[in-house]
Amino acid sequence: MTQETKTLGDLASLTGTTPAAVAAAAPVRVQKLDKLGRAYATGKRKNAVARVWIKPGKGKIVVNKKDYQQYFARPVLQMLLEQPLKAANRSDQFDIMVNVMGGGLSGQAGAVRHGISKALTYFEPDLRSILKKGGFLTRDSRIVERKKYGRMKARRSFQFSKR
Repeated sequence: MTQETKTLGDLASLTGTTPAAVAAAAPVRVQKLDKLGRAYATGKRKNAVARVWIKPGKGKIVVNKKDYQQYFARPVLQMLLEQPLKAANRSDQFDIMVNVMGGGLSGQAGAVRHGISKALTYFEPDLRSILKKGGFLTRDSRIVERKKYGRMKARRSFQFSKR
């Protein structure tokens, strides 16, 4: 004869696991720091790759040995870099050093944002839920489609003439 289940506790007893065991099986996030007390992460966007180091400080952001406001002159790109820090309310608490290469300025700014977000989660694992909700930890996988043979660009064909 089968048992009737009415609550989630009854369902857990059927599988042989308790709710406490399920909660204990959830992954525990641990702080990942190097010998110098910095968190390191790699961010990517289009063809750009950013290597990001975060350490406690006064809020100084250096990109390729220049101040980020000098490297990313457009305010939109500067805002993109600051988004994860503002979402986590950590604007003036970390010094950030970034090496970024490849792609254009827009792709590089997106890569730096992704790297900063990942490094923040490595330094403070509790921030993961906030940054995940904001979409900062998701790598934007859109890249340029390759050019095809017999076409002008990826999808554009040569001009057709009926002569």
